[in-house]
Parts: sequence; C-alpha cells; structure tokens
Amino acid sequence: MGNISAIPMSQQILESRRIIYRKLTMADLPWLIEMRSPEAVNRYLGGPKMQNPESIATRLKFYMDCYDKFGFGQAMMIHKETGEGMGTSGLQPLEDTGEIEVGYNFSEKFWRQGYGYESAMAWLEFGFERCGLERIVAVAYPENTGSWRIMEKCGMKYEKTEPHYGIECVFYAISREEFTHGK
Repeated sequence: MGNISAIPMSQQILESRRIIYRKLTMADLPWLIEMRSPEAVNRYLGGPKMQNPESIATRLKFYMDCYDKFGFGQAMMIHKETGEGMGTSGLQPLEDTGEIEVGYNFSEKFWRQGYGYESAMAWLEFGFERCGLERIVAVAYPENTGSWRIMEKCGMKYEKTEPHYGIECVFYAISREEFTHGK
C-alpha cells in the first residue's frame, strides 16, 4: 500500500512507541478500501457485505463525525519508521449501547508483531486519561482469538457473548480503575 508519509500530519492525535495515529479524512478512502479488501483482513470486519466501497465510505464518514461529536474516533495508524499506513484503530460508540468501544484492524503485513496490543493500550490510556471515560469495551468474533487475546492482555475481562454489527461477538470491558491499577 506504499508510503503515505506525504500526507500532512497536522491531524495527529497521539503517538505510541512505533505508531503515529492521525484523524482519517475523505482522502483516505482509496487507501481504506484497499487495506480492507483482502479476505484475511475483512473476514472479521463483517466480510465483503460490510467491507465494500460504499459501506466503507459510509463508515469513514461515521469515523470522522465521531471526532466532532465525541472528541475521539478511529484513526489511521502510520508506521513511524516506514511511513506506511498500517490500519485503523481508535475509540467509537458501540452502536446504540451507550458504551465506548476500542477497536483496531491492521493490514495482514502487520499482524503478530505486537501492534494490536500497542495500539489498544494507547487508546485505552487516551480514553481514560485524556477523555475521562469511566469504562471502555471491545467486541470481536468468537473465532478471532488474536483480537480477544489482545483484549485480555490489556486487562479487559470477558462479560458476555451477544450480537453486535449483525453477528455474535464476545464482549470485553475494563473500567478506568481496573486499567489504572493494572498499569
């Protein structure tokens, strides 16, 4: 997907050890479509039904609107050393539940290298320390063991299995107090 370091970093939100996070813009739509096109990436994001160009454009608008409404949302992750777009991660409302969700998805090239944990921890810290959130949740397909292992490594606890985004999901959560004491 190439180097995207030419994109202005004026929209930077935060930074972790290996990743820069910046707000998504409509100019990111072609990159987002390409990043979410492979079956390996989109199978846990609702598959082609939810990861087609029209649906991705709608979702991108939602991500951007979250910043105006809540002061946070999904962000593009940029690899510090290479300038490559890695995926998206951030905080957003979990449908109409009243809960705030941490989410992350990566191009396959960046799997199994600790980036998911690094990203999730950066957003949990951001949510609790900078946004004043009291609780953050996460959901994943039950068979997406990589994702829920990241949740557990971050200190999140399994609460239930229930439908979200039209599919059955495992549901994890962590409170500000649990996060602060777990650090």
